[in-house]
Amino acid sequence: MVFSSIVFLYIFLPIMLFLYFIVPNKLKNAVMILASLIFFAWGEIRYIFIMLLLAIMDFWCGNKINKYWNDKRKKRKYLLIDVIVNLLILFFFKYADFIIGNINMITGLKIPLLNIPLPIGVSFNTFQSLSYIIDVYRGTVKCEKSFYNYLAYTTLFPQIIAGPIVRYETVDKELEVKNISIDNFSSGTKRFIIGLGKKVLIANNVGVLWNVIETGSYGELTVLFAWIGIIAFALQIYFDFSGYSDMAIGLAQIFGMKFDENFNYPYIAKSITDFWRRWHITLSNWFRDYIYIPLGGNRKGIKRQIINLLVVWFLTGAWHGASWNFIIWGLYFGVILILEKLFVLKFLEKIPKFLGHIYSILLILVGWVIFAFEDLNKIYEYIKVMFCINQAELYNAEALYYLRNYFLIIVIGIICSIPIIRYIKDKQKNKQRKVISSVFVSIIYLAIFLLCTASLVSDTFNPFLYFRF
Repeated sequence: MVFSSIVFLYIFLPIMLFLYFIVPNKLKNAVMILASLIFFAWGEIRYIFIMLLLAIMDFWCGNKINKYWNDKRKKRKYLLIDVIVNLLILFFFKYADFIIGNINMITGLKIPLLNIPLPIGVSFNTFQSLSYIIDVYRGTVKCEKSFYNYLAYTTLFPQIIAGPIVRYETVDKELEVKNISIDNFSSGTKRFIIGLGKKVLIANNVGVLWNVIETGSYGELTVLFAWIGIIAFALQIYFDFSGYSDMAIGLAQIFGMKFDENFNYPYIAKSITDFWRRWHITLSNWFRDYIYIPLGGNRKGIKRQIINLLVVWFLTGAWHGASWNFIIWGLYFGVILILEKLFVLKFLEKIPKFLGHIYSILLILVGWVIFAFEDLNKIYEYIKVMFCINQAELYNAEALYYLRNYFLIIVIGIICSIPIIRYIKDKQKNKQRKVISSVFVSIIYLAIFLLCTASLVSDTFNPFLYFRF
């Protein structure tokens, strides 16, 4: 089940909200747990038992660490038990076939692939569990004494599929007492509708264009079509992922909880360093706090810092998927970030900001080509066409046809990916206009929701890119 579905919007969510708000506070977590288990069972019921097993393991190890707080050896033992079990499950489901396939390719063996479907949200669930147990070990959070509360945390359905990655310290107090109010309900509903609109009205529509290119159902790829296509993919993955994050954050607010922001207009970045401060913020912060800094960060000299960055970005790429293109994608950005730290950022500070923006967008789009195709040969050929290296045609009738048909949605996507609306809100000072605009804005939100409903009813194209991560 996904948020952008009629079943979720008109059956699951209304029933869940009704039960959630009529029960007393001490039973709200029970409703949340039940709703989460049903949500995940809708996709694959057998994986619920893995989720429950990990929750039991995390809770048990966390309490053991607390019990043996003054015994460093035992503390470390229970930390390692939990980390190893979490990583083994992640590696088994996500990387087993990748490893087997590479062994077969290198050795010539024919070890059969396992072909096990990837459990929904396994990567996010694992990182959430690891952040909890590591924070308990470090003493930055207290271990949760109530398994009931911890299960509510670890199964939170709003964010477990695609984030944001919610750390225990973010919601620990709200697991006991929810901050439920009319303002939170109103703000959360608006945030959810904005995310739904991003996903259904923008991501799905530009995704149709990218699907034409990805499946190869076009004629000869021209330079113009290659650029149109990768811009469409860049908009699709942004509005798909940030839209889901908005919906998750909005739902949390409705439930009286607060999740961290996950995106901050990444396509206005003036450098790749700036881009990664704005894109999937909770993942970047996770790798910084649990991998980069423990490895030594930038405290042990430039050579060690470079190694640490390469390790982090290798893992970032691998986290996104069990395929070489993701690893190359991670290292691609890792190398760029290293170069920026060494000298490029100093250069960018001296040139006009719009040039830094162009530099960033070009590198980001090339990165999305690497990300989009698992076939390395396709990546190579696509980039050659983009930069006219293989003497491809600049454009043809087919490229112009798709440009005409998708020009408006691409322009809308570009406009919505920059903070124009936020700027207008910040500049609005007249109180009377605010009253008038609040009524007008409410109508807009309702219109967005109805348009999304109509689109979901009439259209079968509703992919969610981050399901596979």
